[in-house]
Amino acid sequence: MADLPLNSSSVPSLEHFWMPFTANRQFKASPRLLAKAEGMYYTDIDGNKVLDATAGLWCCNAGHGRKEISEAVSKQIKEMDYAPSFQMGHPIAFELAERLVELSPEGLNKVFFTNSGSESVDTALKMALCYHRANGQASRTRFIGREMGYHGVGFGGISVGGLSNNRKAFSGQLLQGVDHLPHTLDIQNAAFTRGLSHFGAEKAEVLEQLVTLHGAENIAAVIVEPMSGSAGVILPPQGYLKRLREITKKHGILLIFDEVITAFGRVGAAFASQRWGVIPDIITTAKAINNGAIPMGAVFVQDFIHDTCMQGPTELIEFFHGYTYSGHPVAAAAALATLSIYENEQLFERSFELERYFEDAVHSLKGLPNVIDIRNTGLVAGIQFSPNAQGAGKRGYGVFEHCFRHGTLVRATGDIIAMSPPLIVDKREIDQMVNSLSDAINAVG
Repeated sequence: MADLPLNSSSVPSLEHFWMPFTANRQFKASPRLLAKAEGMYYTDIDGNKVLDATAGLWCCNAGHGRKEISEAVSKQIKEMDYAPSFQMGHPIAFELAERLVELSPEGLNKVFFTNSGSESVDTALKMALCYHRANGQASRTRFIGREMGYHGVGFGGISVGGLSNNRKAFSGQLLQGVDHLPHTLDIQNAAFTRGLSHFGAEKAEVLEQLVTLHGAENIAAVIVEPMSGSAGVILPPQGYLKRLREITKKHGILLIFDEVITAFGRVGAAFASQRWGVIPDIITTAKAINNGAIPMGAVFVQDFIHDTCMQGPTELIEFFHGYTYSGHPVAAAAALATLSIYENEQLFERSFELERYFEDAVHSLKGLPNVIDIRNTGLVAGIQFSPNAQGAGKRGYGVFEHCFRHGTLVRATGDIIAMSPPLIVDKREIDQMVNSLSDAINAVG
Protein backbone atom coordinates (compact mmCIF):
# COMPACT_ATOMS: atom_id res chain seq x y z
CA MET A 1 0.00 0.00 0.00
CA ALA A 2 1.32 3.39 -0.93
CA ASP A 3 1.86 5.90 1.83
CA LEU A 4 -1.18 8.13 2.18
CA PRO A 5 -1.46 11.50 3.85
CA LEU A 6 -4.17 11.61 6.43
CA ASN A 7 -6.26 14.06 4.42
CA SER A 8 -6.13 11.91 1.30
CA SER A 9 -9.39 11.35 -0.51
CA SER A 10 -8.56 7.63 -0.28
CA VAL A 11 -9.17 7.71 3.46
CA PRO A 12 -12.80 6.81 4.18
CA SER A 13 -15.09 9.02 6.17
CA LEU A 14 -14.78 8.54 9.91
CA GLU A 15 -18.38 9.58 10.47
CA HIS A 16 -20.30 6.32 10.35
CA PHE A 17 -18.31 3.79 12.41
CA TRP A 18 -19.40 3.85 16.07
CA MET A 19 -16.18 2.52 17.56
CA PRO A 20 -16.04 0.06 20.47
CA PHE A 21 -14.46 0.95 23.83
CA THR A 22 -13.35 4.25 22.32
CA ALA A 23 -13.82 7.90 23.15
CA ASN A 24 -15.22 8.42 19.66
CA ARG A 25 -15.16 12.21 19.54
CA GLN A 26 -11.64 12.36 20.92
CA PHE A 27 -10.41 9.73 18.46
CA LYS A 28 -12.02 11.27 15.41
CA ALA A 29 -10.54 14.66 16.26
CA SER A 30 -7.07 13.10 16.14
CA PRO A 31 -7.32 9.62 14.59
CA ARG A 32 -4.74 6.86 14.81
CA LEU A 33 -5.22 4.80 11.65
CA LEU A 34 -3.26 1.60 11.02
CA ALA A 35 -2.91 0.46 7.41
CA LYS A 36 -0.54 -2.53 7.35
CA ALA A 37 1.04 -5.06 9.68
CA GLU A 38 4.03 -7.36 9.36
CA GLY A 39 6.14 -9.11 11.96
CA MET A 40 6.44 -6.89 15.03
CA TYR A 41 5.25 -3.72 13.32
CA TYR A 42 2.16 -1.88 12.20
CA THR A 43 2.37 0.82 9.56
CA ASP A 44 0.04 3.76 9.99
CA ILE A 45 -1.81 5.54 7.22
CA ASP A 46 1.04 8.04 6.88
CA GLY A 47 3.60 5.29 6.36
CA ASN A 48 5.12 5.46 9.85
CA LYS A 49 6.28 2.22 11.49
CA VAL A 50 4.72 1.44 14.89
CA LEU A 51 6.26 -1.26 17.08
CA ASP A 52 3.48 -3.45 18.43
CA ALA A 53 3.90 -3.96 22.19
CA THR A 54 0.33 -5.25 22.57
CA ALA A 55 0.05 -8.19 20.11
CA GLY A 56 -2.81 -6.22 18.59
CA LEU A 57 -5.17 -6.69 21.52
CA TRP A 58 -3.58 -9.76 23.15
CA CYS A 59 -4.32 -11.58 19.89
CA CYS A 60 -1.35 -11.78 17.53
CA ASN A 61 1.03 -13.96 19.54
CA ALA A 62 2.78 -15.17 16.37
CA GLY A 63 3.29 -11.64 15.05
CA HIS A 64 1.62 -10.08 12.04
CA GLY A 65 1.32 -11.00 8.40
CA ARG A 66 2.06 -14.72 8.78
CA LYS A 67 1.94 -16.26 5.31
CA GLU A 68 1.16 -19.68 6.76
CA ILE A 69 -2.13 -18.32 8.11
CA SER A 70 -3.13 -16.26 5.07
CA GLU A 71 -2.39 -19.19 2.76
CA ALA A 72 -4.44 -21.57 4.92
CA VAL A 73 -7.33 -19.09 4.95
CA SER A 74 -7.15 -18.57 1.19
CA LYS A 75 -7.10 -22.31 0.51
CA GLN A 76 -10.03 -22.97 2.83
CA ILE A 77 -12.26 -20.15 1.62
CA LYS A 78 -11.81 -21.38 -1.95
CA GLU A 79 -12.59 -24.96 -0.91
CA MET A 80 -15.53 -24.18 1.38
CA ASP A 81 -16.35 -20.72 2.65
CA TYR A 82 -18.99 -21.65 5.22
CA ALA A 83 -20.80 -24.67 6.57
CA PRO A 84 -23.30 -24.86 9.42
CA SER A 85 -22.53 -26.67 12.65
CA PHE A 86 -26.18 -27.19 13.62
CA GLN A 87 -26.94 -30.87 12.95
CA MET A 88 -24.16 -30.76 10.36
CA GLY A 89 -20.38 -30.87 10.51
CA HIS A 90 -17.19 -30.42 8.56
CA PRO A 91 -13.88 -32.20 9.14
CA ILE A 92 -11.71 -29.16 9.86
CA ALA A 93 -13.62 -28.24 13.05
CA PHE A 94 -13.13 -31.77 14.41
CA GLU A 95 -9.47 -31.68 13.42
CA LEU A 96 -8.99 -28.39 15.23
CA ALA A 97 -10.71 -29.67 18.38
CA GLU A 98 -8.34 -32.65 18.40
CA ARG A 99 -5.28 -30.42 17.98
CA LEU A 100 -6.43 -28.11 20.77
CA VAL A 101 -6.97 -30.98 23.18
CA GLU A 102 -3.36 -32.03 22.63
CA LEU A 103 -2.38 -28.70 24.26
CA SER A 104 -5.02 -28.51 26.97
CA PRO A 105 -4.60 -29.42 30.64
CA GLU A 106 -5.35 -33.00 31.62
CA GLY A 107 -9.02 -33.95 31.48
CA LEU A 108 -10.26 -30.96 29.47
CA ASN A 109 -10.90 -33.05 26.39
CA LYS A 110 -14.07 -31.49 24.97
CA VAL A 111 -14.11 -28.25 22.98
CA PHE A 112 -17.08 -26.00 22.17
CA PHE A 113 -16.39 -23.32 19.54
CA THR A 114 -17.47 -19.69 19.86
CA ASN A 115 -16.51 -16.44 18.13
CA SER A 116 -15.14 -14.30 20.96
CA GLY A 117 -14.13 -14.23 24.59
CA SER A 118 -17.50 -12.79 25.58
CA GLU A 119 -19.28 -15.68 23.89
CA SER A 120 -16.89 -18.17 25.49
CA VAL A 121 -17.73 -16.85 28.96
CA ASP A 122 -21.50 -16.93 28.45
CA THR A 123 -21.11 -20.45 27.03
CA ALA A 124 -19.13 -21.58 30.08
CA LEU A 125 -21.77 -20.20 32.47
CA LYS A 126 -24.50 -22.05 30.55
CA MET A 127 -22.43 -25.25 30.64
CA ALA A 128 -22.17 -25.00 34.41
CA LEU A 129 -25.97 -24.72 34.70
CA CYS A 130 -26.46 -27.57 32.22
CA TYR A 131 -24.14 -29.81 34.24
CA HIS A 132 -25.78 -29.21 37.59
CA ARG A 133 -29.30 -29.71 36.18
CA ALA A 134 -28.26 -32.96 34.54
CA ASN A 135 -26.55 -34.00 37.76
CA GLY A 136 -29.75 -33.57 39.76
CA GLN A 137 -28.66 -30.35 41.49
CA ALA A 138 -30.79 -27.75 39.72
CA SER A 139 -30.64 -25.45 42.77
CA ARG A 140 -27.02 -24.64 41.87
CA THR A 141 -27.60 -21.44 39.91
CA ARG A 142 -25.46 -18.85 41.68
CA PHE A 143 -22.17 -17.63 40.21
CA ILE A 144 -19.17 -16.17 42.01
CA GLY A 145 -16.93 -13.75 40.10
CA ARG A 146 -14.24 -11.42 41.38
CA GLU A 147 -13.75 -7.70 41.84
CA MET A 148 -11.79 -6.13 38.97
CA GLY A 149 -12.41 -9.18 36.82
CA TYR A 150 -13.28 -8.78 33.15
CA HIS A 151 -15.31 -11.45 31.41
CA GLY A 152 -16.50 -9.76 28.28
CA VAL A 153 -19.59 -7.76 27.40
CA GLY A 154 -22.44 -10.26 27.36
CA PHE A 155 -24.89 -9.79 30.21
CA GLY A 156 -23.54 -12.97 31.79
CA GLY A 157 -19.95 -11.81 31.52
CA ILE A 158 -20.74 -8.32 32.83
CA SER A 159 -22.62 -9.86 35.75
CA VAL A 160 -19.73 -12.03 36.94
CA GLY A 161 -17.21 -9.33 36.02
CA GLY A 162 -16.02 -6.79 38.52
CA LEU A 163 -15.05 -3.68 36.56
CA SER A 164 -17.34 -0.85 37.58
CA ASN A 165 -17.40 0.90 34.19
CA ASN A 166 -18.61 -2.30 32.55
CA ARG A 167 -21.31 -2.82 35.15
CA LYS A 168 -22.78 0.51 36.18
CA ALA A 169 -24.43 1.44 32.88
CA PHE A 170 -26.31 -1.89 32.84
CA SER A 171 -26.69 -2.54 36.56
CA GLY A 172 -30.46 -2.99 36.42
CA GLN A 173 -30.24 -5.70 33.74
CA LEU A 174 -27.52 -7.90 35.22
CA LEU A 175 -28.01 -11.51 36.29
CA GLN A 176 -29.38 -12.09 39.74
CA GLY A 177 -27.65 -14.50 42.08
CA VAL A 178 -24.08 -13.31 41.53
CA ASP A 179 -21.50 -12.50 44.19
CA HIS A 180 -17.84 -11.51 44.01
CA LEU A 181 -14.57 -12.41 45.64
CA PRO A 182 -12.19 -9.58 46.56
CA HIS A 183 -9.49 -8.69 44.03
CA THR A 184 -5.87 -9.59 44.62
CA LEU A 185 -4.17 -6.27 43.81
CA ASP A 186 -2.06 -5.24 46.83
CA ILE A 187 0.15 -2.27 46.02
CA GLN A 188 0.70 -1.51 49.69
CA ASN A 189 2.44 -4.83 50.39
CA ALA A 190 3.49 -6.10 46.99
CA ALA A 191 4.44 -3.11 44.80
CA PHE A 192 7.20 -3.84 42.27
CA THR A 193 7.07 -7.59 42.90
CA ARG A 194 8.75 -9.62 40.20
CA GLY A 195 6.39 -12.42 39.21
CA LEU A 196 3.83 -13.74 41.71
CA SER A 197 3.57 -12.10 45.11
CA HIS A 198 3.80 -13.86 48.47
CA PHE A 199 0.99 -11.61 49.75
CA GLY A 200 -2.71 -12.24 49.33
CA ALA A 201 -3.32 -15.98 48.98
CA GLU A 202 -5.56 -15.78 52.03
CA LYS A 203 -8.09 -13.78 49.99
CA ALA A 204 -9.22 -17.09 48.53
CA GLU A 205 -10.67 -17.91 51.95
CA VAL A 206 -13.48 -15.42 51.30
CA LEU A 207 -14.94 -18.13 49.07
CA GLU A 208 -15.57 -20.24 52.17
CA GLN A 209 -17.46 -17.31 53.65
CA LEU A 210 -19.59 -17.00 50.51
CA VAL A 211 -20.31 -20.73 50.63
CA THR A 212 -21.48 -20.34 54.21
CA LEU A 213 -23.61 -17.32 53.26
CA HIS A 214 -25.30 -18.76 50.17
CA GLY A 215 -25.01 -22.53 50.70
CA ALA A 216 -22.85 -24.74 48.50
CA GLU A 217 -26.01 -26.38 47.17
CA ASN A 218 -26.91 -23.06 45.49
CA ILE A 219 -23.56 -22.21 43.87
CA ALA A 220 -22.90 -23.37 40.32
CA ALA A 221 -19.44 -22.04 39.58
CA VAL A 222 -16.63 -19.69 40.44
CA ILE A 223 -15.10 -17.82 37.49
CA VAL A 224 -11.79 -15.96 37.66
CA GLU A 225 -9.04 -14.90 35.32
CA PRO A 226 -5.79 -16.57 36.39
CA MET A 227 -4.27 -13.21 35.46
CA SER A 228 -6.54 -10.20 35.04
CA GLY A 229 -5.55 -8.34 31.89
CA SER A 230 -8.14 -5.62 31.34
CA ALA A 231 -7.89 -4.51 34.96
CA GLY A 232 -4.21 -3.80 34.42
CA VAL A 233 -2.20 -7.05 34.73
CA ILE A 234 -3.25 -8.24 38.18
CA LEU A 235 -1.47 -11.47 39.08
CA PRO A 236 -2.55 -14.28 41.39
CA PRO A 237 -0.62 -14.45 44.67
CA GLN A 238 1.35 -17.65 45.17
CA GLY A 239 -1.00 -20.42 46.29
CA TYR A 240 -4.18 -18.42 45.59
CA LEU A 241 -5.42 -20.38 42.56
CA LYS A 242 -4.59 -23.68 44.25
CA ARG A 243 -6.68 -22.69 47.26
CA LEU A 244 -9.65 -21.74 45.04
CA ARG A 245 -9.36 -25.17 43.44
CA GLU A 246 -9.36 -26.90 46.82
CA ILE A 247 -12.41 -25.02 48.08
CA THR A 248 -14.48 -25.45 44.90
CA LYS A 249 -13.72 -29.16 44.70
CA LYS A 250 -14.59 -29.61 48.40
CA HIS A 251 -18.06 -28.11 47.85
CA GLY A 252 -18.87 -29.52 44.40
CA ILE A 253 -18.60 -26.10 42.76
CA LEU A 254 -17.20 -25.84 39.23
CA LEU A 255 -14.10 -23.72 38.72
CA ILE A 256 -13.91 -21.73 35.48
CA PHE A 257 -10.66 -20.09 34.36
CA ASP A 258 -11.11 -17.26 31.89
CA GLU A 259 -7.97 -17.62 29.78
CA VAL A 260 -9.01 -15.44 26.87
CA ILE A 261 -5.82 -13.42 27.45
CA THR A 262 -3.50 -15.97 29.05
CA ALA A 263 -4.02 -18.99 26.77
CA PHE A 264 -1.62 -19.80 23.95
CA GLY A 265 1.68 -18.83 25.45
CA ARG A 266 1.23 -15.43 27.07
CA VAL A 267 2.49 -16.46 30.52
CA GLY A 268 5.08 -19.02 29.45
CA ALA A 269 2.97 -22.14 28.83
CA ALA A 270 0.08 -23.09 26.57
CA PHE A 271 -2.32 -22.22 29.41
CA ALA A 272 -1.89 -20.30 32.65
CA SER A 273 -3.41 -23.27 34.44
CA GLN A 274 -0.41 -25.31 33.32
CA ARG A 275 2.12 -22.63 34.23
CA TRP A 276 0.73 -22.36 37.74
CA GLY A 277 -0.23 -26.00 38.22
CA VAL A 278 -3.98 -25.67 38.81
CA ILE A 279 -6.49 -27.50 36.60
CA PRO A 280 -10.01 -26.00 36.49
CA ASP A 281 -13.18 -27.63 35.22
CA ILE A 282 -13.76 -25.23 32.32
CA ILE A 283 -11.40 -22.89 30.42
CA THR A 284 -12.53 -20.05 28.16
CA THR A 285 -10.32 -18.88 25.28
CA ALA A 286 -10.37 -16.70 22.16
CA LYS A 287 -7.94 -14.06 20.77
CA ALA A 288 -4.65 -15.90 20.15
CA ILE A 289 -6.35 -19.16 19.18
CA ASN A 290 -5.88 -18.19 15.53
CA ASN A 291 -3.59 -15.19 15.96
CA GLY A 292 -6.53 -12.80 15.74
CA ALA A 293 -6.95 -13.58 12.05
CA ILE A 294 -10.69 -14.29 12.14
CA PRO A 295 -13.04 -14.03 15.15
CA MET A 296 -12.95 -17.33 17.05
CA GLY A 297 -13.08 -18.67 20.58
CA ALA A 298 -13.19 -22.05 22.27
CA VAL A 299 -14.38 -23.41 25.61
CA PHE A 300 -12.49 -26.40 27.02
CA VAL A 301 -14.51 -28.69 29.27
CA GLN A 302 -13.70 -31.55 31.59
CA ASP A 303 -14.98 -34.89 30.32
CA PHE A 304 -17.26 -35.42 33.31
CA ILE A 305 -19.18 -32.20 32.58
CA HIS A 306 -19.73 -33.12 28.95
CA ASP A 307 -20.64 -36.71 29.74
CA THR A 308 -23.13 -35.70 32.44
CA CYS A 309 -24.87 -33.37 29.98
CA MET A 310 -25.16 -36.19 27.41
CA GLN A 311 -28.37 -37.60 28.87
CA GLY A 312 -31.93 -38.14 27.67
CA PRO A 313 -33.09 -39.46 24.29
CA THR A 314 -30.27 -39.55 21.75
CA GLU A 315 -32.31 -37.64 19.16
CA LEU A 316 -32.73 -34.58 21.41
CA ILE A 317 -30.33 -31.63 21.60
CA GLU A 318 -28.48 -32.05 24.89
CA PHE A 319 -27.15 -28.47 25.21
CA PHE A 320 -29.48 -25.93 23.65
CA HIS A 321 -26.85 -23.37 22.79
CA GLY A 322 -24.52 -22.34 19.97
CA TYR A 323 -23.63 -19.75 17.38
CA THR A 324 -24.08 -19.44 13.64
CA TYR A 325 -20.31 -19.35 13.24
CA SER A 326 -19.32 -22.01 15.81
CA GLY A 327 -16.34 -23.84 14.31
CA HIS A 328 -16.34 -21.66 11.20
CA PRO A 329 -14.22 -23.50 8.59
CA VAL A 330 -12.09 -20.51 7.61
CA ALA A 331 -11.48 -19.51 11.22
CA ALA A 332 -10.61 -23.14 11.98
CA ALA A 333 -8.12 -23.20 9.11
CA ALA A 334 -6.47 -20.08 10.51
CA ALA A 335 -6.32 -21.71 13.96
CA LEU A 336 -4.71 -24.89 12.66
CA ALA A 337 -2.03 -22.87 10.86
CA THR A 338 -1.48 -20.80 14.00
CA LEU A 339 -1.06 -23.86 16.21
CA SER A 340 1.56 -25.18 13.79
CA ILE A 341 3.49 -21.90 14.04
CA TYR A 342 3.35 -22.03 17.84
CA GLU A 343 4.69 -25.58 17.77
CA ASN A 344 7.28 -25.22 15.02
CA GLU A 345 8.76 -22.01 16.43
CA GLN A 346 8.35 -23.12 20.07
CA LEU A 347 6.75 -19.78 20.93
CA PHE A 348 5.33 -20.90 24.27
CA GLU A 349 8.82 -21.92 25.35
CA ARG A 350 10.19 -18.67 23.94
CA SER A 351 7.80 -16.70 26.14
CA PHE A 352 9.13 -18.48 29.19
CA GLU A 353 12.77 -18.08 28.13
CA LEU A 354 12.41 -14.32 27.54
CA GLU A 355 10.52 -13.74 30.78
CA ARG A 356 13.54 -12.79 32.88
CA TYR A 357 14.95 -10.38 30.27
CA PHE A 358 11.52 -8.78 29.83
CA GLU A 359 11.13 -8.58 33.60
CA ASP A 360 14.47 -6.80 34.06
CA ALA A 361 13.63 -4.40 31.25
CA VAL A 362 10.21 -3.33 32.54
CA HIS A 363 11.38 -3.09 36.15
CA SER A 364 14.06 -0.62 35.01
CA LEU A 365 11.16 1.87 34.87
CA LYS A 366 10.94 1.87 38.67
CA GLY A 367 11.77 5.31 40.02
CA LEU A 368 10.41 7.24 37.04
CA PRO A 369 7.88 10.00 37.77
CA ASN A 370 4.58 8.78 39.23
CA VAL A 371 5.28 5.06 38.68
CA ILE A 372 3.75 3.36 41.74
CA ASP A 373 3.84 -0.30 40.71
CA ILE A 374 5.16 -2.69 38.08
CA ARG A 375 3.74 -6.19 37.64
CA ASN A 376 4.94 -8.92 35.29
CA THR A 377 4.82 -12.56 34.31
CA GLY A 378 5.70 -14.31 31.06
CA LEU A 379 5.60 -11.71 28.29
CA VAL A 380 3.13 -9.35 29.92
CA ALA A 381 3.64 -6.37 32.20
CA GLY A 382 1.56 -3.66 33.81
CA ILE A 383 3.02 -0.28 34.79
CA GLN A 384 0.75 1.67 37.13
CA PHE A 385 0.84 5.44 37.69
CA SER A 386 -0.53 7.66 40.39
CA PRO A 387 -3.58 9.55 39.09
CA ASN A 388 -3.18 12.97 37.55
CA ALA A 389 -4.76 15.88 39.44
CA GLN A 390 -6.88 16.47 36.32
CA GLY A 391 -8.55 13.08 36.75
CA ALA A 392 -8.10 9.33 36.71
CA GLY A 393 -6.81 7.91 33.44
CA LYS A 394 -5.34 11.20 32.19
CA ARG A 395 -1.74 10.15 32.88
CA GLY A 396 -2.18 6.69 31.39
CA TYR A 397 -3.74 8.08 28.21
CA GLY A 398 -1.00 10.69 27.91
CA VAL A 399 1.70 8.01 28.08
CA PHE A 400 -0.17 5.86 25.53
CA GLU A 401 -0.53 8.77 23.11
CA HIS A 402 3.10 9.83 23.45
CA CYS A 403 4.29 6.29 22.79
CA PHE A 404 2.15 6.01 19.66
CA ARG A 405 3.33 9.34 18.26
CA HIS A 406 6.89 8.13 18.71
CA GLY A 407 6.40 4.72 17.13
CA THR A 408 5.33 2.26 19.83
CA LEU A 409 1.86 0.88 20.50
CA VAL A 410 1.09 0.16 24.16
CA ARG A 411 -2.31 -0.23 25.83
CA ALA A 412 -3.75 2.14 28.41
CA THR A 413 -6.33 0.91 30.87
CA GLY A 414 -7.01 3.79 33.21
CA ASP A 415 -3.68 4.82 34.74
CA ILE A 416 -2.04 1.52 33.88
CA ILE A 417 -0.01 0.78 30.78
CA ALA A 418 -0.08 -2.86 29.71
CA MET A 419 2.53 -4.42 27.44
CA SER A 420 1.96 -7.83 25.87
CA PRO A 421 4.16 -8.10 22.77
CA PRO A 422 3.92 -10.87 20.21
CA LEU A 423 5.86 -13.93 21.34
CA ILE A 424 8.26 -13.48 18.40
CA VAL A 425 9.69 -10.35 20.05
CA ASP A 426 13.46 -10.17 20.45
CA LYS A 427 15.60 -8.48 23.09
CA ARG A 428 16.34 -5.47 20.91
CA GLU A 429 12.62 -4.84 20.43
CA ILE A 430 11.96 -5.26 24.15
CA ASP A 431 14.58 -2.58 24.79
CA GLN A 432 12.95 -0.33 22.19
CA MET A 433 9.52 -0.72 23.84
CA VAL A 434 10.81 0.05 27.30
CA ASN A 435 12.89 3.01 26.09
CA SER A 436 9.85 4.44 24.31
CA LEU A 437 7.79 3.99 27.46
CA SER A 438 10.49 5.60 29.59
CA ASP A 439 10.59 8.63 27.30
CA ALA A 440 6.80 8.93 27.45
CA ILE A 441 6.66 8.68 31.24
CA ASN A 442 9.29 11.39 31.59
CA ALA A 443 7.56 13.59 29.01
CA VAL A 444 4.08 13.27 30.51
CA GLY A 445 5.32 13.56 34.09
